Amino acid sequence: MDADFASESEMLSAKQGTMAYSVLKTHNTSDNMDKLAIRFDILGAHDMTYMGVLQTAIACGIESFDLPFIMTDCHNSLCMMAGSFNEDDHVFNYSAVKKYGGQKMPSHTTIFHQYMRETQAGCGKMIIGADSHTRYGALGTIAIGEGAGEVVKQLVGKTYDISYPEIVLCYLDGAIRPGVGPHDLALTIIGEVFKKGFVKNRIIEFCGPGIKSMSVDFRNGVDCMTTEAGCLSSIWETDSQVEEFLAIHGRGADYVEMHPAAKAYYDRAILINLSELVPVIAMPFHPSNVYTIDEFNRNTKDILHATEEECNRQMEKFGLRFNFLDKVRNGRMVVDQGVVAGCAGGLYTNLCAVADILEGRTIGNGQFSMHVYPASMPVMEQMISSGVAMTIMKAGVDIRSAFCGPCFGAGDIPSQMGFSVRHVTRNFASRDGSKPKDGQLTAVALMDARSIAATAINGGRITPATDLADIEYKNRVYTFDSSIYQGRRLDCIGRAEPKTELKMGPNITPIPEIPGLKQNLFLEVACYLDDPVTTTDELIPGGESTSYRSNLVRLADFTLANRDPNYVPTARAIKERSNDNEKLAALVEGYDVDIDWAQTTSGSVVVSRKPGDGSAREYAATCQRVLGGCANICLEYATKRYRSNLINWGLFPFTASSIEKLKVGSYVFIPGLRKAVEEGVSSITGLILNEGSVEELNLDFAPLNNEERAILLDGCLVNHYRSELKSKKKS
Repeated sequence: MDADFASESEMLSAKQGTMAYSVLKTHNTSDNMDKLAIRFDILGAHDMTYMGVLQTAIACGIESFDLPFIMTDCHNSLCMMAGSFNEDDHVFNYSAVKKYGGQKMPSHTTIFHQYMRETQAGCGKMIIGADSHTRYGALGTIAIGEGAGEVVKQLVGKTYDISYPEIVLCYLDGAIRPGVGPHDLALTIIGEVFKKGFVKNRIIEFCGPGIKSMSVDFRNGVDCMTTEAGCLSSIWETDSQVEEFLAIHGRGADYVEMHPAAKAYYDRAILINLSELVPVIAMPFHPSNVYTIDEFNRNTKDILHATEEECNRQMEKFGLRFNFLDKVRNGRMVVDQGVVAGCAGGLYTNLCAVADILEGRTIGNGQFSMHVYPASMPVMEQMISSGVAMTIMKAGVDIRSAFCGPCFGAGDIPSQMGFSVRHVTRNFASRDGSKPKDGQLTAVALMDARSIAATAINGGRITPATDLADIEYKNRVYTFDSSIYQGRRLDCIGRAEPKTELKMGPNITPIPEIPGLKQNLFLEVACYLDDPVTTTDELIPGGESTSYRSNLVRLADFTLANRDPNYVPTARAIKERSNDNEKLAALVEGYDVDIDWAQTTSGSVVVSRKPGDGSAREYAATCQRVLGGCANICLEYATKRYRSNLINWGLFPFTASSIEKLKVGSYVFIPGLRKAVEEGVSSITGLILNEGSVEELNLDFAPLNNEERAILLDGCLVNHYRSELKSKKKS
C-alpha cells in the first residue's frame, strides 16, 4: 500500500482502492462521492429503539415499509420495570410488523446484532440500525448505528446524507496468543484512539495477515466494539473463514472476497502486532480507561485511587463516595461478580473458551457470582449439544437467555458498592443498574471472557487468562440450526396488511406537539456539565427508564437523572413560562437588549463540553425537546449520532469556542436565527445575558444540509415529513 503518488489522478484512484469506497459508491444515490446520499439494503432496531422508529414513522404518515425492516425483542424483555408496559410494546410491534410489512423475533430467542450477523449481514451490503453497536464489518458489511430519526428517513424514502468520511487503516500483523480474546484487542484499540479522536466519525478498514489468526466470532467481537472508539463504521477483509461462516448460516451466496486494491490511500493508520497483545482491563467509567491486567496488578492501589477520585467527582451531586480500595485483599483487587453477555461477549467461541478454563474447576460458594448470556438460541443449542453448557453450569456459573440487560443496567445488578467485571460493550456510570439519585452505586470494569473466567476460578482476584498455562482450548466446530428461528419468526416483509389494527397499550402515547422556529431564539441555561465527555447514558439513563420509551412525557422525567437531579424541574419551569411574554420580558429587565417576544421561540438549553458519546438512543435529545429544550451548546459533539438526533428533534446543535461564561440561569438571545438558517448561513452571533451584563457569543451550527435546515425550521423531523407526505398524497 504505497503512499507515493505521481499525480492527483493517481491519488484519486488510490482513494477509490479501499473496500469502503466500493461499498459506499454502490449505495450512493447522488452523483457526487464527496457528498453521499446513501440508501441502505436493510434496516433494523430492537425493543428499546423500535418504538421510537415506529411511532415517529407512523406520525409522519407512512403506509408500508419499503425496505426490509428487522426487529427483535432483546432489551425490554424482563417485563418487570413497569408492569405490562414492555410486553405491551412487544404486542404493538407484532401488529405493526403485520400492518406495515417487517420481520420480528420475539423475546429471549436472539439479541439484535447476533441475529443480523446470522441472517442478514453479507459482503458488500449496507445496514442501518437504531442501535450504536450496529457493526457487521467482519462480514464485509458497512453497518451504521443511528438514532430512530435516521432510520425513519429511510422509511419515508429519504437518504443518509454525509460527506465522504476519512478512511483509517487498521493493519493487523502477527497472531493472537492463547488466553487473549477479542475484548483485549478491542479495548487496546479504544484505549489508544478514543481520547485522541483519532477515528472519530471515520470508517476503520481492517486489513493484514493477522486477521487469519482470528475466527469470525473473534472478529465480530472486536468489530462491534469499534463503536466505542468513536468511528462511523468499519469493514474487514474477507476470506475463506467468512465464506464458511456465511455458508454455515445458509447464506453462501452472500460471500464475496474483499480486499483493498494493490495501491489504496488511507487518511490515517493504526498498526498492531497481534502477537504482542496481552489481557487488559477498562476501569470505570469508560471503555477507554484501559490498563494491561499485569500493569493493573502491579499498581492496583494507584489505579484504584485515580478511578475512585473520578467516580467521586461525578457522584458529588448525589453525596456518594465509592471506596474502591476496600476491594483490595493482600495487594490484589477482589471483585464481586463476572458477566459475559451481549453482542460482544455472548458469542460461541467466547463461551467455549470460558468452558475450557472452567472445566474441572468451580467458582466457589463465596460472594463472587458469574453469569453468561448466549447471544442467541442457536448459540445456546450449540452450547448444549457440545457439552459447553454443562461444563459451565458444573463450575457454578449461571446461564441466562439471549438478553442484552447486563449491557445497559437491567440484569445481574451488583450489590451496593459492588464491583463487576464484564465482557459487554460499555461500563459507563449506572449502566450496571445503579441509581445514584436513590443512593445506590456500583461499578463495572470491562475484561475479556477468558480473563473473567480466570478471575472466577481465582476467587474473584483479577487474573489474566494468559497466567493459566495448563488450559487446552478445544476450538470446537460450530453448526447453525435455523429451525430454532423458523417456528417463532414473524416474517411479513413484502406482505403488508394495511387493515391490521395497531394494538396500543396504556403507555403508548402520541408524540407531543412540537412548535416550529420563529424568527428569533431565546434560551435559558437549564444545565451545565463540566465533564470532559458526557455520554448519552448520562443524558438519559437506561434501566428503569426503558419501560417508558413509548411515552415520551413520562420518559422525560428521567432526563439527566443520574447526572443533574435539578435539570428536570428547571427545564419544566422554563417551559412553563416559554409562552408567557410578560414573564419572559421580566427576565431581561435591566439588560440592554430589545426582544420582540411575539417573533421569538423560547426554551431551555443544555451546555456541556463534549456530549453524546455512546448509545445511539435519540431519546437523549427527544427528552430535552419534550421538556422544552431548543438547543445544545458545546465545544464539540462526541458523535455524529447525537448531533443528528438533536437536529431530527429540532434542537439546534450549536458549538462555541468557549462556554465558560455560560452557567445555569444565564440567558442566550439569538436574533434572526430563522433567516440565517433559510439563507444557508453556518454561524451566527448571539448575546449572553448574565448577571446584568450583555456579551456577544459566536455560535456555529455547520454542517447542515438542506434537509436538516428544513427540519430545524419546521421544529422536528415529524413535522417536516408529515407535511411533505401529506402534500405527496394530495398530488
